[in-house]
Amino acid sequence: MAAKLGGSGGDKHTIQQTADINITPFIDILLVLMIIFMVAAPMATVSIRLDLPPAQPPQNPQEEKEPVYITIQDTGQLFISDKQTSIDNLAADVCTALGGGACQEERVFVRAQPEVKYSQFMEVMNKMQENGFFKVGLLNEDIE
Repeated sequence: MAAKLGGSGGDKHTIQQTADINITPFIDILLVLMIIFMVAAPMATVSIRLDLPPAQPPQNPQEEKEPVYITIQDTGQLFISDKQTSIDNLAADVCTALGGGACQEERVFVRAQPEVKYSQFMEVMNKMQENGFFKVGLLNEDIE
């Protein structure tokens, strides 16, 4: 608690209490803590020597496959990589374009022209889902 000697008017030697907070001890403690942390921080960093093996290329690199695109035109025609197909043959043609095997595990991209109706788009998406194609990416092209 701080005290104030003297005051305006009256007796010069009266002691009065002030309600101001004395923050000098608080600042002293903060400065001491800051110095302690500044000295201790460089000691806390430890360097460890690591001997890493040199980088080597993979033994059997896999070729990147070209992605398969299903294109829906505003006339309702479907194309798989420039080959026209129908909604009934869609799953078989997608598997053929992917190279057979576990074709349902591969990612397929669907893109549609801006004028395509939502029902046409959802018909393609539902057909893909019915045949087990759950990794379907949607592409959007900017219209300028």
